[in-house]
Amino acid sequence: MAEPSSYRPKEIPEEPGVYRFYNGSDKVIYVGKAKNLKNRLTTYFGSNLAQKTYRMVHEAVRVDWTIVGTELEALALEFSWIKQYHPTYNVQFKDDKSYPYLAISMADEFPRIFITRKEKRPGLKYFGPYTNAWALRNTYEVLLKVFPVRSCSAGNFQRAQRTKRQCLLGDIGKCAAPCVGWVTPDEHREIAVKLDAFMEKGMENLLPTLRAEMEGASEREEFERAARLRDQIESFEKAQRSTQGNLSDELDGDFISLHEEGLHAAGSIFIVRRGSIKGSRSWIVDQERALEGDDQIGSLFFSIYSQSAPADIPSEVFVNHDPVDRVALEEWLTSLRGAKVSIKVPQRGEKVELLQTVERNAHYALVQYLSKRATDAAVSGKALLELEEELQLSRTPLRIECYDISNISGTSVVASMVVFEDGLAKKSEYRRFIIDTDTAQDDTRAMHQVITRRMKRLLADRTVNQSEVAETGGKLSKFAYPPQLIVVDGGAPQVAAAQRALDELGITDVALCGLAKRLEEVWMPGDKDPLILPRTSEGMYLLQRIRDEAHRFAITFHRSRRSKVMLESLLDEIPQLGETRRAALLDRFGSVTAMRKASAEELASTPGIGATIAAIIFGHLQNLSQSGVDMATGEILDS
Repeated sequence: MAEPSSYRPKEIPEEPGVYRFYNGSDKVIYVGKAKNLKNRLTTYFGSNLAQKTYRMVHEAVRVDWTIVGTELEALALEFSWIKQYHPTYNVQFKDDKSYPYLAISMADEFPRIFITRKEKRPGLKYFGPYTNAWALRNTYEVLLKVFPVRSCSAGNFQRAQRTKRQCLLGDIGKCAAPCVGWVTPDEHREIAVKLDAFMEKGMENLLPTLRAEMEGASEREEFERAARLRDQIESFEKAQRSTQGNLSDELDGDFISLHEEGLHAAGSIFIVRRGSIKGSRSWIVDQERALEGDDQIGSLFFSIYSQSAPADIPSEVFVNHDPVDRVALEEWLTSLRGAKVSIKVPQRGEKVELLQTVERNAHYALVQYLSKRATDAAVSGKALLELEEELQLSRTPLRIECYDISNISGTSVVASMVVFEDGLAKKSEYRRFIIDTDTAQDDTRAMHQVITRRMKRLLADRTVNQSEVAETGGKLSKFAYPPQLIVVDGGAPQVAAAQRALDELGITDVALCGLAKRLEEVWMPGDKDPLILPRTSEGMYLLQRIRDEAHRFAITFHRSRRSKVMLESLLDEIPQLGETRRAALLDRFGSVTAMRKASAEELASTPGIGATIAAIIFGHLQNLSQSGVDMATGEILDS
């Protein structure tokens, strides 16, 4: 790694510009812009740099810059260089999937409509993209019924022209069959123009025309044609009601939201024209080595608009977070569109609600991406190998068990055990433990207890004669499979408690580590200092996912356990309830929340509970609710 002082530049101009950092192979690894180059570049050669910035400046061997006249020119040049060089440390968004488009070849003699996922080509008019391919296919079928434009390939079209025999689509009314002369080229183009107008403007101009044609056909006693037009009108009105929902007709613009979750982020856009959502799309941020503090909204704008046609850029763009360089982005979009573009952050009303929906789409896109990444065998294999190397394990941890403790003030203490095999969750082998609080009042004692209980089961199953199991047709307990690595949720104290349990049982062939939430440090037994794994490494990501799953599993069990304990306590407070009646209520409802939602009649229908006692229980629950008690957790709320 290079020492930044060895290439620190001197005499940096105090003007706006764009700078590039190069590595030893003369590859651009980072591009940035600045209003004042001197002030900005100086920060890279100071102390207390963030982790990724520190890594970048030490990987670089030189930096250069280009002075520009305005901040807008700096923004445009930065986007251009990011696109050209694909720098390692810049925030870059990538499509989370290939979305389909509806395309019309208006430049052809006989225009054709088709669905495509390929890159845009000149001469084609595109509509979309569409996130729901199934819905697009249904829409496509309806469009062919209303606008029977050619949809076949050039080869099929030419074959029909030679044989003078139309295809099945012509026979069923989904093609006007210009190949065999059912319509003239001009008539077929007129159908294509109507389809294009419909896709551009929606139904506001089309429906009156269809109604006029239906009435004219009816007056001419062309009843079959009138019936077809009637069915088309009903289909479009139904589609209009289902797609536009409650959006007002004057709503127009692009709605963009960014959703961040830990080290990951995703962005989504809804393209809204005249109150109708014409398309949507999502991007995943590729920030594995992106520098801290980079403007992700600006990078998302570049991904969306850098190759957009001027007509595709609206006059207003609505975002859920204010960009760092809003003015420069507005000027950049204005230059692309050739007309004024405004970027706004709505504060209330339907625009805020729509942006929230867009953000939910971004969140879902991120969840899908992470889920796909988690089940990728290549990624999981890389993560396991990284853990083996970083933790200096004697073998690859193909089976990992993680433990977490959940309690509030030492009450209802529970523990969870989750199992990952080959980097994937194996939920059938998850286990939950109720901790004996007489001997374990805190997290460390509870961790010692649960590791001891689990390892005793392992030792007991190891003593079973496996040949006897085979002869009797029995199966080994799931506890008989030893983990190669145990992960505990916590730092040095929890790791020490778990190691003490292993030592007391004489177990030496199971590795152990802890993952502390505060700084995501990895603690190894006996070490004074933690390991700091790269936050973007696959091994760290797998440890975090296992730890978070153990925490989720423990919290879920703790809540149900606490709710049941609260219900038992509540029932003890009602003197009219004996042991049998309490057991019946516990068996039927299971929690105070369930009882709170029940009516007096439902309570009375419980075996052994009559109308009189049901009324007493119902009144008692109402008093608890009015006194400020959280019925889900039993917590006394602040007044």
